[in-house]
Amino acid sequence: MTISSPGVRTDVDLSPFNTLRLPARASRLLTIADPAQLAGIAGDAPLAAMPKHVLGGGSNLVLPDVVDGLVLQVGIKGRRVLAEDGDAVYVAAGAGEVWHDFVMWTLAQGWGGLENLALIPGTVGAAPVQNIGAYGVEVKDSLVELTAYRLDDGSARVFTHADCRFAYRDSVFKQEEAGRWLIGEVVFKLSKAAALHTGYGDIEAELAGAGLPRTPAGVAQAVINVRQRKLPDPAVIGNAGSFFKNPVVPAVLRDALVAAHPKLVSYPMPDGCYKLAAGWLIEQAGWKGRCLGPVGMYEKQALVLVNHGGAQRADVAALTAAVQSGVRACFGVLIESEPVWW
Repeated sequence: MTISSPGVRTDVDLSPFNTLRLPARASRLLTIADPAQLAGIAGDAPLAAMPKHVLGGGSNLVLPDVVDGLVLQVGIKGRRVLAEDGDAVYVAAGAGEVWHDFVMWTLAQGWGGLENLALIPGTVGAAPVQNIGAYGVEVKDSLVELTAYRLDDGSARVFTHADCRFAYRDSVFKQEEAGRWLIGEVVFKLSKAAALHTGYGDIEAELAGAGLPRTPAGVAQAVINVRQRKLPDPAVIGNAGSFFKNPVVPAVLRDALVAAHPKLVSYPMPDGCYKLAAGWLIEQAGWKGRCLGPVGMYEKQALVLVNHGGAQRADVAALTAAVQSGVRACFGVLIESEPVWW
């Protein structure tokens, strides 16, 4: 590697920086430890003219063979308490903090709200982009605001909760503001006496079976236990976590599907629609544990696409299309991939 500008590396191997372990190279990469670096980029004409890509933990990403332009690897650290009262505490975290480590730190302080989101891979800054969620809780439930920086000039903007326009696995940062911002810091409101959410998935059974306390820390441990049983460790087998979104369908379609498939797994949504369990749909379509070349759907959780070794982007794309086609043929429902495709 050579350095073409202070801190900028060229021809960087990105395979260690994406949990699917796809082979990829970045034309240029710069680690952003301070948002002020973005203003410096804006003042460097060659760098300013390049396409820019923001890289967090690489756990929700499908990379091409070569990433042209400048990859900005977010390394902004820090955790601090902004304010608190008798019921809640407001905490800010740098976008480069590891999400799970941050969650466990909040629980160690006795603050609840993020326990259902334990062991989700990735960074704090990526969490609101995707509006990550698990076991009936989403990051939007605790997020107050965030500070982001324009990629073109480094100027800062505070996005309120409303500004983020959160939806299921979605936000303004995946829609009209996609590719324009680097998130630097996120503020959360956490509870000193959190209401626990244990009615989703296997959490209640895990709490009882493992003898765990009904506390935020106990719920987090239950979530960790369940996830470790069902999901592959990216350090052992390449994967990007849940690869497909749970489709949301109108009640009339859900009712018709239940009539034809009485064991269909679905969850009511506030707007009267239903969220269908994509993993169940994929399994019933015959893709659980099935491979297509070097990639396949995980044998313990049909929702997870895994790289058994040597896979490239084209292999992931082929399996994605095949699984989508299989589910649509069986149920007439389109399932969308969850990761970001660069």
